[in-house]
Amino acid sequence: MINKRLLVKNLLAHQDENSFYDKKRRLDLYAKEGKAKFLKHVCALSNSNPMNNSYIVVGVEDTDNAIVGVDFFDDSRIQNLIDAYMDHAPVVSYENIPFPHLPADKVVGLVTIHPNNKLTSLRRNIWKYWGGTVFFRQGSNSVPVRFRSDLRDTNSAIVASIERSAQNNIELTLDSVFDFIMKKHPDLRSQYKVFKEIFVLCWAGVEKKVNDKTYYSRLDIELVNEQVRLFYSALDEVSISYDSDCFSILEYVHLGVNPYSKYYPLEKVTIHFRENGTYLITNDMLFEPPQFDKKVMHHLYNANNALLGKLMKGTPLTEAESGELKNLANTYLLCYLNGFGDAKEKVIEAKAFLKAQGEDTYNTFKETMRIFRKLKYSG
Repeated sequence: MINKRLLVKNLLAHQDENSFYDKKRRLDLYAKEGKAKFLKHVCALSNSNPMNNSYIVVGVEDTDNAIVGVDFFDDSRIQNLIDAYMDHAPVVSYENIPFPHLPADKVVGLVTIHPNNKLTSLRRNIWKYWGGTVFFRQGSNSVPVRFRSDLRDTNSAIVASIERSAQNNIELTLDSVFDFIMKKHPDLRSQYKVFKEIFVLCWAGVEKKVNDKTYYSRLDIELVNEQVRLFYSALDEVSISYDSDCFSILEYVHLGVNPYSKYYPLEKVTIHFRENGTYLITNDMLFEPPQFDKKVMHHLYNANNALLGKLMKGTPLTEAESGELKNLANTYLLCYLNGFGDAKEKVIEAKAFLKAQGEDTYNTFKETMRIFRKLKYSG
């Protein structure tokens, strides 16, 4: 079993970017340019390292390899994006790796591109890249290559060595459990459960009981054997259930027009632990968007647009308008769910302005964008 934190360290310590490894300060999957560049690197690494895992480490400074972290990213449907734009698409996973020196809401992203021994190419146009383009790695760059169809295995020994040196052990596991309980969440009730005598899963959050059912906010869940953060949320309500084989997380989203707002089931994530020392994560989208009176929604949409317009022009806001800023992104989401198709673009336009309003307002923006991503790739 690979300890992903050790794997990240070994990749960073090994050498500069190459044909099986790339690093990024951040990924921007909001815009077409950011998506296109991500797809380019996945394509190039898959073709340049067809027999082994390839990796992209996210949250690292390019100049000195300093680990600065990025926001927790739980888009389990990143595979849908890759499948939509690639022929012979590889299987790709994105994992969130906590590091002790990073803030609670920051992690290092680890993208693993699994080998498929097939020539991967873009299926259709995106940004400035044409459908049919094939990318390979040349040193630390991902470049288009014409008339090349051969796949060469040049990295098996070195990738196997790096992964072997990142194997977990009982000392690392125990240290990680105590670190989670004593250091990361000393103010919360932490719990753990061992599955199949191998997997140790820890979780902590603010508990709230409603009709004998427990809900959590500020929930943090880690699979400590692999040093992978499975879930993190500062805002949403979540319920947990488990048995000897599975651990399930049911996430809710708070939506509505006051006083008619309530929690709606969004997604159920289940980790299935197997006797052979492996596990599988499945996702079920349960969301049914609430529908409201069209006149009310038009009013909310126009009010949001007027508030965003003031922000972008630097016009001073009234006290009431300042209070509405925290709900701006969430209200746009509600408008989007009720037929206002460009509401998502409005939220993206507001990003820089909401970030300048402080952490609470910006956290609401990030949570809203996370839901947008889940809904987009829920097919």
